[in-house]
Amino acid sequence: MTDTVPGVATAEAPPTRQQLFLRYFTAILIDLTVLNLFAEFWDKVFIQSFSYSLLAAILLQVLLKLTLALEHRLARFFKARPGAMAKTMHYVTAWLVLVVSKFAILAAVEFAFADTVVFSGLWHGVPTFIVVIVVMLVAEEAIVRFYRRLG
Repeated sequence: MTDTVPGVATAEAPPTRQQLFLRYFTAILIDLTVLNLFAEFWDKVFIQSFSYSLLAAILLQVLLKLTLALEHRLARFFKARPGAMAKTMHYVTAWLVLVVSKFAILAAVEFAFADTVVFSGLWHGVPTFIVVIVVMLVAEEAIVRFYRRLG
């Protein structure tokens, strides 16, 4: 194994299947922990059972990685183009992908889990869902940084 393990919260491809497994296994465990903590301590997040939270963590991890990959692909496309319009489009598309994807991911969770995984509150739980996703991403990045500091 190399000295640096690719970040959990990145969309870059890891060099080996073992590192890919480690990245997603760790990210899913982090997401699972965050989901269950929110379900336990915030009445706006309801998860019927541990099994549903595990499946939700897997689904969320896959969809978040696809979102990041799409955002990075669009960024590379627009960064390769000269001019102010390309730079503007880079930021506009990044913002659109990152915002619109949350609605799509929430819809996928609602479709997949119906009443077993529920984010409630204002606007059908969208702000609640965004808070959970942001905490997941922050937790993933914090764990990666802690791991790297260990040497």
